[in-house]
Amino acid sequence: RRANQLAHCLKKLSVGPEVRVAMCMERSPEVVIGLLGILKAGGAYVPLDPAQPKERLAFMLTDAQPAILLAQQRLESRLPEIEMPVLYLDRDWNVIAQRDDENPDSVVTGGNLAYVMYTSGSTGRPKGVAIAHQQLLNYLHAISQSLDLPVGASFAMVSSFAADLGNTALFPSLCFGGCLHVISQERVSDPELFADYFGHHTIDCLKVAPSHLEAILTSSRPQYILPRQRLVLGGEAAPWGLMDRLRALVPDCLVFNHYGPTETTVGVITYRAGESTTRRQSETLPLGRPIANTQVYLLDAQLSLVPVGMPGELYIGGVGLARGYLNRPELTAERFIPNPFGEPGSRLYRTGDLARYLPDGNIEFLGRIDHQVKVRGFRVELGEIEARLLEHPEVRAAVVVAREDTPGDKRLVAYVVAKEDGVAVEALRAYLKAVLPEYMVPLAFVFLESL
Repeated sequence: RRANQLAHCLKKLSVGPEVRVAMCMERSPEVVIGLLGILKAGGAYVPLDPAQPKERLAFMLTDAQPAILLAQQRLESRLPEIEMPVLYLDRDWNVIAQRDDENPDSVVTGGNLAYVMYTSGSTGRPKGVAIAHQQLLNYLHAISQSLDLPVGASFAMVSSFAADLGNTALFPSLCFGGCLHVISQERVSDPELFADYFGHHTIDCLKVAPSHLEAILTSSRPQYILPRQRLVLGGEAAPWGLMDRLRALVPDCLVFNHYGPTETTVGVITYRAGESTTRRQSETLPLGRPIANTQVYLLDAQLSLVPVGMPGELYIGGVGLARGYLNRPELTAERFIPNPFGEPGSRLYRTGDLARYLPDGNIEFLGRIDHQVKVRGFRVELGEIEARLLEHPEVRAAVVVAREDTPGDKRLVAYVVAKEDGVAVEALRAYLKAVLPEYMVPLAFVFLESL
């Protein structure tokens, strides 16, 4: 009813098909109301994380050009100063509540825009990925078929609404009669509070990044942290060592490894973990096999298919492919190429991931062919951090690498050549914190005379 009231309010503000509405709110039920209200009005939501620096938020708002921004008044000081209408769901609810609470009429089609999700960009600025309803709908039905949960199952949302990792819990729970638990940031980052919540609430399905799961399993009650029926790992490679621990804690819970860039709508390749010969062939859990209406190709530099066991770049085709990047036609043309194996007009997304086919037909992830990495489930273009470092007036040259001295613990390290006057580490760290999200700020800075 509250989402309907918001939808009617937004329609009065001319929100409809292809109209973007930004959301900048802390993880809470209000975010779900805002998201559903935008979709019911026919618009497309643009989720932004209020923990991001103001400069980055300002860039994304300017780039997305939303008709209106939905926010919470308690976060007003975190919002950038930018000219656009703002509707505060807490302060302005008395006005919104005067609207009709029945379902609004909708003229949205499968081809209309559903959301724009921003990811890290190698040029130094984030880029918006445009996803339509038909892509989201295909994912929704495919992942629900894979999970095979009963009606009324309980899902836990532990990731940021500004990333699509959590859509595995968000949309199946709401669209198929389930219960969605929106876990607060305080609980998500505290293993004991996390275990306490899961110990008091029945959670059937959890989607989480492996490194996040490793962190919260340090709780004194790790068995309470895991769901009863389905655990979905995503966002980064999952080691078999983690699988061993999960089997000991919850032997009856089915574990899935889920792979897919934002550009292919949440996840397009899934592996159901089980005891098989695959383990002896791969250091990490395989990516698995494609979901419905998805084609996967492993190609060499000449776009020719590689044999089983040989590494190749992973290309993805099918109905899950995004429209492309918002306001970036050149980058869209570079990453979304004509499909040489498909119908005229069909496309392939070039992932930049290196993979190979295992003898049993599953796909194994081997690494990246470029400078993109995953840190705690977040996608990070090292070039974006380097570009921001080079903007500092006292930096002559910089290279950022991801080191994994301890398995599963990936950390960013910046190698810097300073100009004559030099620069302090804390000054560099403070500078980056003002323009990049916390997970993109290097843990260590190493100064060199030259690169």
